[in-house]
Amino acid sequence: MLGRKQNINNDEWIEAILNIESTISRDEIERLTESALCDIKKHINGMRAAYAWSGGKDSIALGDICQKAGINNCMIGVCDLEYPEFIKWIKDNKPKNCDIINTGQDIEWLSKNQDMLFPSDSATAAKWFSIVQHRAQGKYVKENNIDILLLGRRKADGNFVGGDKKIYTNSKGVTRYSPLADWRHEDILAYIYYNKLKLPPIY
Repeated sequence: MLGRKQNINNDEWIEAILNIESTISRDEIERLTESALCDIKKHINGMRAAYAWSGGKDSIALGDICQKAGINNCMIGVCDLEYPEFIKWIKDNKPKNCDIINTGQDIEWLSKNQDMLFPSDSATAAKWFSIVQHRAQGKYVKENNIDILLLGRRKADGNFVGGDKKIYTNSKGVTRYSPLADWRHEDILAYIYYNKLKLPPIY
């Protein structure tokens, strides 16, 4: 099995994808999916819920599961520094009810914040996510009166998921919930494979 995301090279990812059928069975994925659906329905009962979609593998799997759970509204945070081909793919393939929120960082902004150019350490990467994704999520939650926002964060990526309950509320009142927190990399890859979901060209 693949280890922590930061320590996996590209060849290992490719090998995992090519051998996914022999690693994770369809039955295993169906059991994991059913468990996730039960967990989601328990957490969102009576709440106004939406999910964060980024076009990455975790959010693509999450989005498909959320729609199966009856959650159709979502958002994506972007800025003016995205790869043009990626933005085109996002516009062509985003879920139907997905709001695109642009937080406005551009080349001029980057020239004044050059440490944000391809951040190589976790602290700087976390700062980037706070500037773009978290800011966009907060804006979306406030403007749409969202009670709980589902994320594709997983422990295998080293992400904070709110402890064993996989849910937390920050100081700004945004409640985030990560139903796939315990899924392994292979589980995500297998879900995408068995459900025939599209990945962006950057993969």
